[in-house]
Amino acid sequence: MSNQDQDPKNQEIVENRALNIWEALIPIFALVGMLAYNVLVFGDDALSGSNQFILLLGAAVAALVGFFNKTSFETMMEEVAQNIKSTAGAILILLMVGALAGTWLVSGIIPTMIYYGLQILNPSIFLAACVVICAIISVATGSSWTTSATVGIALIGIANALGISLGMTAGAILSGAYFGDKLSPLSDTTNLAPAMAGTDLFTHIQYMLFTTVPTVSITLIVFIIIGLNIETSGTADTSAILASIDDAFTISPWLFIVPAIVIFMIIKKTPPLIALLIGTILGGIAALIFQPEIIAGLGGSESLTFESGYKGIMNAITVDTAIETTNENLNDLFAASGMAGMLGTIWLILCAMTFGGVMDAIGALSRISAFMLDLFESTFGLFASTVATCIGLNATASDQYLAIVVPGKMYAKAYKDKGLAPENLSRTLEDSGTVTSVLVPYNTCGAYQSGVLGVSVADYFVYAIFNWLSPFMTLIFAAFRIKIRTLKEAKAA
Repeated sequence: MSNQDQDPKNQEIVENRALNIWEALIPIFALVGMLAYNVLVFGDDALSGSNQFILLLGAAVAALVGFFNKTSFETMMEEVAQNIKSTAGAILILLMVGALAGTWLVSGIIPTMIYYGLQILNPSIFLAACVVICAIISVATGSSWTTSATVGIALIGIANALGISLGMTAGAILSGAYFGDKLSPLSDTTNLAPAMAGTDLFTHIQYMLFTTVPTVSITLIVFIIIGLNIETSGTADTSAILASIDDAFTISPWLFIVPAIVIFMIIKKTPPLIALLIGTILGGIAALIFQPEIIAGLGGSESLTFESGYKGIMNAITVDTAIETTNENLNDLFAASGMAGMLGTIWLILCAMTFGGVMDAIGALSRISAFMLDLFESTFGLFASTVATCIGLNATASDQYLAIVVPGKMYAKAYKDKGLAPENLSRTLEDSGTVTSVLVPYNTCGAYQSGVLGVSVADYFVYAIFNWLSPFMTLIFAAFRIKIRTLKEAKAA
């Protein structure tokens, strides 16, 4: 089995001349309608499995269209198998990301990042500091939801004590939280987007930096200006939170060596699986050195022995682990699910690739791609169409994962036909799909974040600058052809 066979960029898209555009869109319309109702019924729990089954129902609708147009069941299953095979690398990376998150938690690496991040608070730059703190934590954890539900709640409390607008504060928190959700290799959306577009994780992250750094820079400048022009009262007291972290973990700047090594390997273009594996192993070693009591406890022993150390590290890598602190608000933050925690995202990918495989086999993706290319002949038009589709799915399907999955499969061929490297698509999916989900009140992300922070979407919408500015930034880059990589350039690189 050659590498070319496994590369989604080299897979042929099936053409079906008998299929018209309306027939090709039937499964899409059916899928969006079913997802919208499913999210309405299940709310945040839709991702627990019902959305995944809806994707399979969408595949069934596509199969019926295919049968009507004389596409055999064997052809559909063969294309599904090819699609799933193409995600093997992404699935392994997801599992390794879960392992790394577990060891980085129990080693104290993530708590150390949070500990030092909270110390940069200052009332005059409080809003900008909220962005930076939440960005650091979300990059470290890969989760905007966990960031806002833990440190975000603490920052809302501090803002209330200082007399700072809660809408402004929530906007700053979410700007930083989704910065990390978008860029962290530990984030499921950061892994999902390149898997759908057909590029690799680290190329995707590197390419996202071109639009993300200007966007977060503008966000910080705006919050600094706002912070310098508002009156505050009281002080930003984080001593209780810092004391709880210090009591639970051994905090040391030496722990930053591990992420520094991983970052160095990424810069040197080490294969993602190797970099993540080494990061996981180094995290385990750091845990044994800096947090022996925690590891012994996870291994079911009062003292660290070879057996309890081995068992504690393996538990951190593979299953749920939680470190209790004296601050209840921090307990959710200091919990990880290891490799097992990634199974939900893997399940979503497998069902999404099943839907995409059937759509491909019946010729629907080819027909939709040809239609979009005719409708938007320019490169900018293709990017604009992708942005509009992602935002539209966030508003209709009410879920950020589906706002990445469906456009990712739908537009992959269109980008290839334009001679554009897949990282253009994966970046656009994140710039417009991941970050805008929190701006829709009935989207799972919008409903969750407003509920957790106690601030309505209407109150924080304007101040979630990073989130609504990101799709505009990606369109500006497309309009002026800034860092728009072609397939030829990608191959040369």
